[in-house]
Amino acid sequence: MDTQFHVLAVDDSIIDRKLIERLLKTSSYQVTVVDSGSKALEFLEVREVGVNLIITDYSMPEMTGYDLLRKIKGSSYLKDIPVIIMSSENVPSRINRCLEEGAEEFFLKPVQQSDVNRIKPHLMREKPNSLKRKAMVECISTDKTRKYSNNNNNNLCSIFLQNICE
Repeated sequence: MDTQFHVLAVDDSIIDRKLIERLLKTSSYQVTVVDSGSKALEFLEVREVGVNLIITDYSMPEMTGYDLLRKIKGSSYLKDIPVIIMSSENVPSRINRCLEEGAEEFFLKPVQQSDVNRIKPHLMREKPNSLKRKAMVECISTDKTRKYSNNNNNNLCSIFLQNICE
């Protein structure tokens, strides 16, 4: 499987955005960069694309990375997307608060290749809702529906429908 993971990077600093984008692309991730939390939410809502991970700066005007994290984890549709917070400030109470609210990691800036290497395990974990979403997408696809409806051993459509009807 040569699926490329899609990372949404959010930072108000153009220098930090370029750095994180370069590091992620070097590691063969598909990268979308935006400069604010509100643009990140717009991207996630409008595109309905398969973003596999969000990495966001903590300190941004209007909406902090912490605010963005809370909105994502409070959304039934987005809550399973792993979120990593990054900051140039090493404030233990801030780090703990972000991790308690559901952030997978907290990176200190400048982000380095060793930090990016810690992302992959978060992408490889399938969470329950993402499995249901995957089954739903496969059921909606005409070719997949025929494939699974003819295969009694692996009927994802039936499993999916059974799960959402319970």
